[in-house]
Amino acid sequence: MRVFVTGGTGHAGSYIVPELIAAGHEVTGLARSDKSAAALSAAGAKVRRGSLEDLDGLKEAAADSDGVIHVAHRQDLLPSGGMNAVADAELPIMLAYGEALAGTGKPLVAAGSAGSAGYLGRPATEEDPALPSGDEYKGTLRVRNVVERAVIGLAEQGVRSSIVRLPLIAHSTTDSAGFLPGLIGIAKEKGFAGYPGDGANLWCAVHISDVASVFRLALEKGPGGRYWHAIAEGGIPFREIAEAIGSRLELPTVSVPEDVLMLPGYFGPLTNLVTGSFPATSLITRHTLGWEPAQPGLFADLDNGHYFPAG
Repeated sequence: MRVFVTGGTGHAGSYIVPELIAAGHEVTGLARSDKSAAALSAAGAKVRRGSLEDLDGLKEAAADSDGVIHVAHRQDLLPSGGMNAVADAELPIMLAYGEALAGTGKPLVAAGSAGSAGYLGRPATEEDPALPSGDEYKGTLRVRNVVERAVIGLAEQGVRSSIVRLPLIAHSTTDSAGFLPGLIGIAKEKGFAGYPGDGANLWCAVHISDVASVFRLALEKGPGGRYWHAIAEGGIPFREIAEAIGSRLELPTVSVPEDVLMLPGYFGPLTNLVTGSFPATSLITRHTLGWEPAQPGLFADLDNGHYFPAG
């Protein structure tokens, strides 16, 4: 297949592109800069210069392809507008893809969030839809649910569209700006590894190489209108994550009271996320796509030398 990929030089994309090429696909990656263009070329992909702001260019690239994988987002909007601005910019991109691919049966696979189904009191499954996004979710990851729902809705227009939900922790030896490095940085700064309350809230995790396999399989054979879960470990108590960080940094692990002053004072802008519980299963993804995680788990990957370099 001729596959158009956005975000091909980011954390996920830098694994997705070689995964596709190794499977025999011809990849064209969107590049905004010379640096990104060089990285895509080095990975064996063709390069299309452009940006996410150029909707006509994205439609043209999608129409010229046999399928689209979209993992890019407007990171430049985060400092000024937060997730609200990111979602507002991403929705018209998905609708543009829909115009280009309507009635073709071609695949569109976009990235989503493992927390989009909300707090269910049980692990989320692939059959749980993304909740509607209301004003109460402004400023949170949930505001992007409107994007997920738009992608799923394109299946009714003859697009084989689907969402791959990623957990907050997608680890690897090249993870330098994700939530895990953020938690490690906070622990170093504060002098202890903290967790909220009793730390029983659950987070999911996956190796980013296993994420790339889900995207490829969804592109190749995934039915339209479906959610897929790139979840290897479906519910790790946050306390255990903090303990793992603390032990490797040789720092104490401490409960941070869920107090209006204490918790934000430690976790800062991550406060709303670290208090959340996002358990999820991936049984349907494994059965339908034939996916099976093959990479190290979270705690094994914490020992890879990248997250805690000597010195």
